[in-house]
Amino acid sequence: MPAEPSSSPDWKIQTFLGVPFACLDVHGTAQVIAARSPTAPFAYIITSNASHLVRLNELKDARFIATLKDAWLHTLDGSVPHWLSRKLFGLNIPLCPGSDLTAELFEHVIQPDDAITIIGGSEEMKRRLVERYGLRTVHLHVPPMGFIDDPDAVEAAIDFVVTHPARYVFLVVGAPRSEYLAHLIYQRGSAVGIGLCVGSSLNFLTGLVQRASPAFRRLGLEWLYRLIQSPSTHIQRVFVDSMPVFITAAKAKMNPKAYGMDGPRSGGP
Repeated sequence: MPAEPSSSPDWKIQTFLGVPFACLDVHGTAQVIAARSPTAPFAYIITSNASHLVRLNELKDARFIATLKDAWLHTLDGSVPHWLSRKLFGLNIPLCPGSDLTAELFEHVIQPDDAITIIGGSEEMKRRLVERYGLRTVHLHVPPMGFIDDPDAVEAAIDFVVTHPARYVFLVVGAPRSEYLAHLIYQRGSAVGIGLCVGSSLNFLTGLVQRASPAFRRLGLEWLYRLIQSPSTHIQRVFVDSMPVFITAAKAKMNPKAYGMDGPRSGGP
């Protein structure tokens, strides 16, 4: 099992739809990450959104289930699952989106001398990160399209993380590829650092992709903004990959114990 992160006395873990979420907001999660030793064995964080919960509960993806089980920390990402957790179950799990966590880390935690490894993205993204934050050690590996089904390409990505040790490892090759890769790196056992599966976060942070305005985000409508901006790539993500979370929530409402929703507990995941 992954090592537990250190926690404050009032830090709780609350299981929602089968995932043991840390009751930490963006700032609290960033502080937990910052407190971890830079030489500690590789561990990874998953910021689970509606599509993650659907993949776990409706698709019952065995590979994804194993990946979730070995994660070091889980945070809740997505306005819809956050709303469901509060309105249907009365849970108080703070929202901690991957994009907000990434911004918090770069703005307030990551120092210029911290080594960073990125899997995915582009050279332009790397250039902008280095320029904006004065970073001195950034390693970038961009796997080919469809790499997760190519054993040689997967091995190359794992080897890159192992041979370029970094305190922070950003995995931005899309879900669930980032999560699968994080699990494989963890299983290898020879890497260090903390892996963050954070989707388009670095593209938002560097301005390569425009994120929804704060007004959209406050209203919990970032998903709608992204659907309007790029319908061809988000129709399936919203209506096929994510919307079945309402079915999962309805099932859990009828049988909460089957989804591990038996109250909060203290400590790490």
